[in-house]
Amino acid sequence: MGTEGADYTVARATREDVADIVALLHDDEIGAGREGVDLAPYLAAFDEVDVDPQQLLAIVRDEGGAAAGTLQLTFIPGLSRGGAKRLVVEGVRVHSSTRGSGLGAALMEWAQEQGRSRGATLVQLTSDKRRTDAHRFYERLGYEATHEGFKLDL
Repeated sequence: MGTEGADYTVARATREDVADIVALLHDDEIGAGREGVDLAPYLAAFDEVDVDPQQLLAIVRDEGGAAAGTLQLTFIPGLSRGGAKRLVVEGVRVHSSTRGSGLGAALMEWAQEQGRSRGATLVQLTSDKRRTDAHRFYERLGYEATHEGFKLDL
């Protein structure tokens, strides 16, 4: 995947990538206050994600091997919309040093292609209401805020 003169590689994440992914999760104002430093819970979560064939946790690396981005894809078969399979995109992060370079758009196009290749007919994602820049980014890519999301901490 290339953007503005830089080349990036997208790959399925491995356990060895977890520390870099956690660093990407920390690399913004919201994540810095929400994410922990103990890798144990992240490694346990990775182990669950990695064995689920409906999950794809990806890591993006630049030409030098540095972590530049990440996202998690979940494929959900369903009965609504005529039995449509959905692609849910979560945990999208692009390193602060590469934001605005086109990497995020290229990564989302890559995600959409992953969805198409597995038969998904709809992509959905959520974005924290405080991430107004992210909202503008997704809207530029053609995403529409058609639903109101709800969460409940358990």
